[in-house]
Amino acid sequence: MTVKVLAHTAARFPSVRRPAPLAAAVCLLSFAVFWAAQRAAGVSMIDLMVYRAEGQTVRAGADLYAMRATRAHLPTTYPPFAALLFTPLTLIGVPELRALATITNLGLLVALAELSLRLAGLRRPGAALWIAAVAVWCEPVWTTLRYGQINLLLAVAVLWDLTRERGDRWAGTGIGLAAALKLTPALFGLFLLIAAVTRRRSGAGNFPLAVTIRAAAVFCAATATAAVALPYDSLRFWTSMVFEAGRVGHAEDTANQSLRGVLARLLHTGDPGLWWTAAAAVTAAVGLAVAVRAELRGERAWATTACAVTALLVSPVSWSHHWVWCVPVVVLLAAERSRWALLGAVFCTYALWWVPHGTSRPELAQSGGQMALSALYPLAGAGFLALAALRPSRRSRSA
Repeated sequence: MTVKVLAHTAARFPSVRRPAPLAAAVCLLSFAVFWAAQRAAGVSMIDLMVYRAEGQTVRAGADLYAMRATRAHLPTTYPPFAALLFTPLTLIGVPELRALATITNLGLLVALAELSLRLAGLRRPGAALWIAAVAVWCEPVWTTLRYGQINLLLAVAVLWDLTRERGDRWAGTGIGLAAALKLTPALFGLFLLIAAVTRRRSGAGNFPLAVTIRAAAVFCAATATAAVALPYDSLRFWTSMVFEAGRVGHAEDTANQSLRGVLARLLHTGDPGLWWTAAAAVTAAVGLAVAVRAELRGERAWATTACAVTALLVSPVSWSHHWVWCVPVVVLLAAERSRWALLGAVFCTYALWWVPHGTSRPELAQSGGQMALSALYPLAGAGFLALAALRPSRRSRSA
């Protein structure tokens, strides 16, 4: 909704003949205030420090998955390929690294806004800058920059692929690299594979099978590179660490905005077990079905966002900062002139942090109201999937 308001406000001023410079000025001002606010808050960029420690561990030839970094003693949770890419982070000092990470993430936010507009089929001068100026203040983006996370990079890589023209020889590269860095984006490859097989059986051609094959090839090449460079760490990750969801953190943590987190808080347990397995399986099946149907209808924007929301819901841990996908979701809803664009307000409330949280694990004793507040992102995601599933096709709407 906020995105729509900004876009309409800009359009009401005919005296502004050059909207792009105005949008750039507003965006830079918003970013500057944001940067000042984060510095005043004393953000630690703790995840960025973990990435740097992983790079140092690789350079030292030490055990990657025995490493613990920062005062919080955080472990390595990503595949070994990520640690290889993190090694350049060790070449500059921490203050310079924090500044570089902030600038890079702000640039990626603008890229995410531009790709979201492209996905939704919108072409308006300066619109991406207006969107970025607002989106930087939503909780997932704020927290991504606060921790120095790579969520914006992953989202941009995936959207770069899914907004390519048919037959683009590079399409699939972004998904493959994103999945090699962090496994969750691999669901996009599965979605494209199912869509391609379904389309081929109906006689409509192989697209997007080529994208799927390229994504799988890039993923395998990156993983094989890591296996050659880090054979022990690779063996350990793919045979053990990949199955240990508890290494990432407590399931009931209020920041865990996945189905597993919701069920852990609802059942007052740190391990929702089979309840989560069943819920995740059903959600994955339904979400992928919604995404594939939209893709077969030629509605790539709905297909992409439905797949992204499905991945966030079924992942064992989806921290609140993983929900940067709220940007393309809200842009799509605004482009469709849907009242559901109000979902964007959910991600600007910071409401999940209003409930008791901390190292003493108070989330295990949440009240009903507290559970609702700490389940806002999954509830919004479920609502979006329901909307995507129930909306009529383009043909039926135009008939």
